[in-house]
Amino acid sequence: MYDSLAESGGAVVAYLDGYRGNWNDARLESVFPARMANVDDVAFARGVVAGLVASHDVDAGRVHVVRYSNGGQMVLRLLHETPSMLAGAAIVAATMPAPESFLALTPAPAPVPVPTLVVHGTHDPIVPYHGGRFPMLTRRVFRVDGLALSAFETARYLALRNGITAKPVVTRLEPAQRRTHDRTWIEQSDFRQDGRPPVRLLTVHGGGHTVPGPGRAPFFIGRTARSVSVASAVAEHLGIGVAPRP
Repeated sequence: MYDSLAESGGAVVAYLDGYRGNWNDARLESVFPARMANVDDVAFARGVVAGLVASHDVDAGRVHVVRYSNGGQMVLRLLHETPSMLAGAAIVAATMPAPESFLALTPAPAPVPVPTLVVHGTHDPIVPYHGGRFPMLTRRVFRVDGLALSAFETARYLALRNGITAKPVVTRLEPAQRRTHDRTWIEQSDFRQDGRPPVRLLTVHGGGHTVPGPGRAPFFIGRTARSVSVASAVAEHLGIGVAPRP
């Protein structure tokens, strides 16, 4: 999906593989293999960035991270532990753990505020849009427990860390092309304040534990929105492909 950002010449795209397909995020109750093996994924991310700076002349000041699900949880960890490495972040189908379930909690405001995009489906059966305790399916299949904020609370929390106290501007996005079989619709909540890096929440009404765009997900994790592509939303909100100001 993100290859288009590289093909346009707007970005160098790197796909990172976590240990045994997962990440050592900062959820207290995580028992993923990466946590059990105590993998230092923060150091791994730093190493990849350093390698790309050396090999592809990447601008170290324009590094953006985009991840889904457990990877989205890893983005939340990076935002708290190494925000100075990031120029922007996008979190798909993951919500902020409640304070008692988060190992990397740091007080607001963030030492380095980062513009962030949050994308979440209202019918996500794995990570509930409205927060609370993870459902039985998640606890049994993925062996993940704990409490989490809602998607809206996650966006508001990140906005407050960026120093934004203004209420969000909420709009319904009208698709450029209506698709007969797309039963989802998108609501955009923009947290903005002069001089502060913005935070945007895209609520996918009717969407599941999926990444909006052209790809298809297994039916049991819910519907995939077709009216918006996460890659395009990331590029727009984080300014990928736009020349930096002098």
